[in-house]
Amino acid sequence: MEIRLNKYLAQAGVASRREVDRMIVEGRIKVNGQVVQTLGYKIDDQKDKVEVEGKRVEREEGLVYLMLNKPPGFLVTMKDPLRRPTVQQLLPSLKKRVFPVGRLDYDSEGLLLLTNDGELAHCLLHPRFKIRKTYLAEVKGIPDLTKIARLEKGIYLDGKRTAPARIEKLRGSSKKSLFKVEIHEGRKREVKRMFEVIGHGVLHLKRVGFGGVRLGSLGSGKWRFLTRREVDILKKKAELI
Repeated sequence: MEIRLNKYLAQAGVASRREVDRMIVEGRIKVNGQVVQTLGYKIDDQKDKVEVEGKRVEREEGLVYLMLNKPPGFLVTMKDPLRRPTVQQLLPSLKKRVFPVGRLDYDSEGLLLLTNDGELAHCLLHPRFKIRKTYLAEVKGIPDLTKIARLEKGIYLDGKRTAPARIEKLRGSSKKSLFKVEIHEGRKREVKRMFEVIGHGVLHLKRVGFGGVRLGSLGSGKWRFLTRREVDILKKKAELI
């Protein structure tokens, strides 16, 4: 059966479709011995031989879904050429290779999803599905209601307006305040940059929700498998069931 190369590799647990596309452009993937650098390239999943960086890839049965409470000071990647701490070091030894769903800044903490289900990861990150992420943001001072309204309506970052956000003040003092922030975009450092624009830098950022799944009481640096119910919640949000 013909299938897009990025979808095939995502289903094989290599990486998300977005990351696979990057690997294709970089010339790291071969089909039947030939480097493929064409996005949208299709293969016969029953006949064609696919290699990633010289290693043959075949789809395996068995999907893994887990949650990690990432502490500050860890990179969201499975390996780092500079040998900095990565989330891989916090995970158990698994028979199946998993990869992170999206980003979380080096100095931020909280809920990180990891899986080998490339199709689900692709949908959770695709703008069309508007999957909401929830953060607790501790910021300098107390932004007034006018500034918060600007963020909720959308502000310009890199010449493009941010999507509407939901922001709720939880507590505040003269020096700092705490907000719950819900966004559905995945721009780099988006929450931090939003508050910087209104003059209230983020002191601490923690993600506590992703697509209806909550971090709950999971300790810092700890992980657990998602429940069947949590997987179904994510798949419903991604319109896969």
